Amino acid sequence: MDLKIAARMTAVLALGAAMTAAFMALRDDGSQDASSPRSAHPGGEPAGVELERCRNIGMAAIADEACRKAWAENRRRFLRPAQPATPYAVPSVEKDQSRLLPLQPSMPQGEHDQRRPNTVTP
Repeated sequence: MDLKIAARMTAVLALGAAMTAAFMALRDDGSQDASSPRSAHPGGEPAGVELERCRNIGMAAIADEACRKAWAENRRRFLRPAQPATPYAVPSVEKDQSRLLPLQPSMPQGEHDQRRPNTVTP
């Protein structure tokens, strides 16, 4: 009986491996390798091409003047503020009186609200 359980487990594992392999084969649509994301766009933008060249030459890029310029341009593109910083302006405390409604009682003097009972305030 233990041999039957081991055989079933082996069959289930083999079936799972086969299904996984089939899924991976069907999922691969012939696109680029994940390690080379730029191969789909040969040429690319000039700054990107130069940065990639600098990355590929390794430590020699430190002494390369073109790499220094490309790095400076890349920093300028990504680190500049999107909008010029404006100082916070304190709003004026003065209110526009023309927009305020005049102070009027909601009910004429002498009339009482029928919904509220008359109460005596101490």
